[in-house]
Amino acid sequence: MKVLSLNLRMSQPRVAGRCLFQAGLALAAMALGSAAGAQPARYPAKPVRIVVPFTPGSPIEVPARAVGQRLAAVMGQQFLIENRPGASGTIGTEIVARAPRDGYTLLATNCSYSANPSLFKKLPYDSLADFVPVTQINVTYGNILVVNPSLPARSVKQFIALARSMPGKLNYASAGVGSPPHVTAALFAAEAGIKLTHVAYKGTSVAFTDVLSGYVEAMFASPTFSYPYIQSGRIRALGLAGPRRIPLLPDVPTFNEAGLTGFELTCYHGLWFPAGVPAEIVRRVYAEAAKAIALPEVRSELTKQALIPVGSSPEEFGAFLQKDVARYQSIAKKIGLQPQ
Repeated sequence: MKVLSLNLRMSQPRVAGRCLFQAGLALAAMALGSAAGAQPARYPAKPVRIVVPFTPGSPIEVPARAVGQRLAAVMGQQFLIENRPGASGTIGTEIVARAPRDGYTLLATNCSYSANPSLFKKLPYDSLADFVPVTQINVTYGNILVVNPSLPARSVKQFIALARSMPGKLNYASAGVGSPPHVTAALFAAEAGIKLTHVAYKGTSVAFTDVLSGYVEAMFASPTFSYPYIQSGRIRALGLAGPRRIPLLPDVPTFNEAGLTGFELTCYHGLWFPAGVPAEIVRRVYAEAAKAIALPEVRSELTKQALIPVGSSPEEFGAFLQKDVARYQSIAKKIGLQPQ
């Protein structure tokens, strides 16, 4: 009995020590597990959607796809275009503004982003506060005044003279109130002192179709979209809103050259996240997008679509947007556009 009692007394510290050691291992494992769980997940860990707030086939899709495809190749996940058209881009833009701040929803849009604050009394989002700029993909040469070949005008001056001879009877199509074609046309009419009738559509494709058919006489269309039809002769190009001629269309003069002194209105395409996305994700996507835009094959692809590559930083793009929103406020006042 004494021996047994002695063995029991001797074994108790060993058992206790082993239990403490095992408990320590368990606590360490739990701590390591918690630390591992606290580490940020690899980004992107799933496909990223790029919301385009216009109908399929709109000009913004060209740069959005060109950059999105390179992002997918480098970052190992799909960057998928999702068209959410309506209300001059505000419906899709609001979807992004309300999206989770996790980096899996991007906005790809055009200068309607800058124009809409001046054209709508109450937007469902704040253009400058509810988004974080990622990069400006490109700038455009400005919209082209194109007409159906049945229209007798063969120059900007002839178009203006025709419009003056029949006030309000010449129609132009656009992708909706506040869209770049609409704003360009309204500014053109104000500068030329003519009256044109606006026919608003729900997207560029459907609007352009009616110009091709002759149902609507004219449109101030994106070179990206209209270039193939100009080349084929299905529409006639009269003039360009930008500051210089397009290398692809060297015979099309600027409005300034055609007599509207000082006329200049260009557009842009860019990428945004909803505000609140972690800064490291914004910087990562910007860095890879800028690399993509700098690639010779991407630059060539954009140039062939009459787009001028940019690839600015989030800070540079943000400063540009501040000025551009103010610019459109001035344009809206000049052309008498009343917020809807």
